[in-house]
Amino acid sequence: MSTEAPPDAFVAIEAVDFGYGAEAIVDAVDWAIPRGAFHCLVGRSGSGKTTLLKLAAGLLAPQRGLVRIDGVPLDGPGPRIGFVFQQPTLLDWLSVLDNVLLPLSLKRSLQEADRETARALLERVGLSAFAARHPAQLSGGQQSRVAVARALITQPALLLLDEPFAALDALTREELQDDLAALWALQATTVLFVTHDIGEAVYLADRVAIMAGGKLHHDLAIDLPRPRSRAMRYGPAFNALCRELRQAMDAAP
Repeated sequence: MSTEAPPDAFVAIEAVDFGYGAEAIVDAVDWAIPRGAFHCLVGRSGSGKTTLLKLAAGLLAPQRGLVRIDGVPLDGPGPRIGFVFQQPTLLDWLSVLDNVLLPLSLKRSLQEADRETARALLERVGLSAFAARHPAQLSGGQQSRVAVARALITQPALLLLDEPFAALDALTREELQDDLAALWALQATTVLFVTHDIGEAVYLADRVAIMAGGKLHHDLAIDLPRPRSRAMRYGPAFNALCRELRQAMDAAP
């Protein structure tokens, strides 16, 4: 599947290849994400989706092709890009508040306005009472909330998330999906979210693409109203979209 980037695409992935030796991990991928959109990438383990996410972050360089962010060729990670990994990767010796502030404190001296922003983010993810605690005192879901708040403290234009809720129980995952959707609506950030969970992708995204064998397949628009509600998960429209994506995954080479 080829999705050529329109001139107004915020993220433009253009004929990108990446591999190791003779093994192609990402193979001639074209993909465009509009400004402010929430796109999900779904695929099985080993499909190349995490590698594509790292290429979009500037953590890897394409061997062929180009990644553009807001029209500018990407030559490495930058302050306009936030990244949430599969594991929260919090620093044990810092408080929750200081973990959220870390991206700013690495660049400059902190101001009181920075601390107010961090506290506001913690309040939005339900952790305002935990600001002085340390990561070891938090549950897995709470640590994931801190990781999302930390990625948003710089107000990135692009937020990339690599299966950030995969290790959590189903109920906690649903709560975090709602938290993330609410934060996205507030900050108007462009989001690319990688997951292997079709239901999660349909619930969160404007569009969902499938990745298999290093290529993109079946880019599907998710025509569900926002804000999303948990009741939607039991409705016919939601389940029809999940079924279409599952059938497309099964048919992908």
